[in-house]
Amino acid sequence: MKRATALQARSILAAALLLAGLPAAWAQTDTPAAQGGAAPPDARDPHAWSGGHTLGTGQYAVADTRQLRLGDEHRRGSLRVERLERVHTEDGVSTTYDLQAWYGRDYDRLALKAEGDYAEGTLHEARTELLWSHAVAGYWDAQLGLRHDSGTGPARTWLAVGIQGLAPYWFEVDATAYVDGDGRTALRLAADYELLLTQRLVLQPRAEVAFHGKGDAARGLGSGLTDAVIGLRLRYEPSRRLAPYLGVEWAGKYGETADLARANGESTGETRWMVGLRFWF
Repeated sequence: MKRATALQARSILAAALLLAGLPAAWAQTDTPAAQGGAAPPDARDPHAWSGGHTLGTGQYAVADTRQLRLGDEHRRGSLRVERLERVHTEDGVSTTYDLQAWYGRDYDRLALKAEGDYAEGTLHEARTELLWSHAVAGYWDAQLGLRHDSGTGPARTWLAVGIQGLAPYWFEVDATAYVDGDGRTALRLAADYELLLTQRLVLQPRAEVAFHGKGDAARGLGSGLTDAVIGLRLRYEPSRRLAPYLGVEWAGKYGETADLARANGESTGETRWMVGLRFWF
């Protein structure tokens, strides 16, 4: 006890001398090393921490297969119904759906996209795509697969190549190019943005345009810009996974497609009012 007190006194005196600019080497004599020396007789061998057990041998051995996997090694799936809505126009009432589903890992997935319009017991227009989706950047997926058009008119099957992701300033973008066996080409561009009015109330502007390189009169399509849709939807999210909404959008046909519509006695533009549900799981 007396030795410890003396050492403390020497340390205090040495610090005071250093502050005063005087040498303090004399005050450090007989000071024991802070670490080192022989280990106590009962000290445990640091190399025997497991008591002789290893991962593959001993009492607690596990199988050779890996027990833990990284997040991007797990397979997951999701279904998001972006739009399931009842649409009212001057020509009548219809039901529209727009959904996306995927299954796979973070980098490679099998994706399904489907969009269509159902009215008077008939599926008028439907687009279904089955794609391989590969992550090429933090917020972007490149996609390759097939698209099938059904509903009114003859069916068409296309090769699809596109990209989907989150653009700067939080715009959701989906751009896909198509080509079929008869030399027809098409391009579809869609974008939307979510503006949070409150934590539960969300205003979503949305725009979609389509171009065709070659006319397809059997399906009422000309070449060039064929149609465009611009709309607003206001949804309330009692749950992040379930949200009812109200909306309005304007849809128009252009160029040769508008000429074909007039020849068939159809309108080239209309305003749509809708009530719908958005959900995912």
